[in-house]
Amino acid sequence: MIHARGLTYRYPGGGGQPALHGVDLHVGHGERVALLGPNGAGKTTFMLHLNALLTGSGELEVAGLAVGPKTVHELRSRVGLVFQDPDDQLFMPTVAEDVAFGPLNQGLDRAAVRARVAEALGAVRMDHVADRAPHQLSMGERRRVAIATVLAMHPLLLVLDEPSANLDPRARRELLDVLAGIDRTLLVTTHDLPFAAELCERAVILAGGRVVGDGRCEDVLADAALLAAHDLELPAGFDLGAVRRRPRPAPGPSAAAAGPTGGTTIR
Repeated sequence: MIHARGLTYRYPGGGGQPALHGVDLHVGHGERVALLGPNGAGKTTFMLHLNALLTGSGELEVAGLAVGPKTVHELRSRVGLVFQDPDDQLFMPTVAEDVAFGPLNQGLDRAAVRARVAEALGAVRMDHVADRAPHQLSMGERRRVAIATVLAMHPLLLVLDEPSANLDPRARRELLDVLAGIDRTLLVTTHDLPFAAELCERAVILAGGRVVGDGRCEDVLADAALLAAHDLELPAGFDLGAVRRRPRPAPGPSAAAAGPTGGTTIR
């Protein structure tokens, strides 16, 4: 689903080190991957490359397409980005109109769009708010609606930036339940290590624009020295051994997960 080789990006006028510095990262179909790292590690920069909002040097293939000017339109129908602030994605008078916006711009007819809206809102358990204004919803509800706006496009890859940020415990738990039920390849950038442990089978650590750790989520999170070296830590008293990963739907025939089988690779 994602094949990055030597991906490098430097912000114009930024000076110093590039935001991405030769990133090599491969994510298989059906994987659920947590992308971890301190502030400034390059997580969001990498995320924005996945549908060509940013373009750097090196090789990048996403959802079967080589990322470049000729593939942008098709790429953005295959890769759904959910930003940390749902208000960056919700701008229509009602929830249903927000979710319909993408499919309408894909040229679908009204009946198909209505079906997409119902399907996407049902998937995030928000069908009961279809006629409400987004600003009337809580942060957790708006975040789930933002996910629905992306799911309505039927993406192959779902990328979420800090999905649990600013959520209360109940909203966080509900979001985990929703994401666990979505049968898509997931890439989740997060500082919430327990959230990653419950949702993702694999964890990748970025630091200084490079991949510095990659392995099974439980192995990466159990490596206290690796976490500490990159300004990451589990909450005090958190028992990693007690975590039970959320059950997930069985992958389809073409979505067999191809993740690592064990251990932590440290670079």
